[in-house]
Amino acid sequence: MISNLGISTCTITRIFDLVSYKLNDLPEVLSIDEFKGTTDKGKYHCILVDPIKSKVLDILDCRSLDFLLQYFSRFKNRDKVKYVVIDMWQPYKLVIQQLFPNAKIVIDRFHYVRNCIWAFEKVRKNLQKSLPYAKGKFLKNCKRLLLSHPSKLNPDGKMCLANILMFDDRLRLAYILKEKFMEFVRSKNISEAQDKLEQWLELVRRYKIPEFFYLAKTIKNWKQDILNSFIGPYSNACVEGFNNKIKVLKRNAHGYRKFSRFRTRILHCCS
Repeated sequence: MISNLGISTCTITRIFDLVSYKLNDLPEVLSIDEFKGTTDKGKYHCILVDPIKSKVLDILDCRSLDFLLQYFSRFKNRDKVKYVVIDMWQPYKLVIQQLFPNAKIVIDRFHYVRNCIWAFEKVRKNLQKSLPYAKGKFLKNCKRLLLSHPSKLNPDGKMCLANILMFDDRLRLAYILKEKFMEFVRSKNISEAQDKLEQWLELVRRYKIPEFFYLAKTIKNWKQDILNSFIGPYSNACVEGFNNKIKVLKRNAHGYRKFSRFRTRILHCCS
């Protein structure tokens, strides 16, 4: 299309450098996440999204505490922000606590569910290494079966799952912890979630599976913020969609060396 218009790539680049996007006000619900950019400003960048309107608000070249404090300090309507959805990155939490007096921190469910899956997978992999080659390979091939919800399995799948869980008591206990955690995630309200989370933490103490100790510690440190995810329908689902779109933009351009052009391109396509 550029050749049909008789405009060179360099001319388009110069014109695009004149395009400017600036965020003046923050929404009531704000989502913050990071993505891999790899430009002249560093490897990781920060994305701000309005999850209600599914709109990218801004792209930041850094996610450090000092940078975020300086960036958000310029907004005059910070007191109007009611919810901020984040992952479990400590600088985000510190910024919200210092600059957003009326905002509740909401941890995106994807991140703490992923941590539970990682803990269970560590148990499976450690057991896999200790088994003879044939049994270890079989256990590896059963990964999807072990991660599936029992109600979605047919009778043969349930029988196979029961046989797998007989391999080792630690695997069986880890599976119970994983399923109990998923029951907590499916809670219908914050009161039910709090009860089920306390029950799960008690099981972790009782079963003594080391791979779940770190997860339990993380859950305790972020407990109230995790429970806040059961208050409303707020998550970073749309942010992950934008992150995938950003990957496509970066791949089509074979990468961006200059952050300012990368930021303008993202906002031009996703705002």
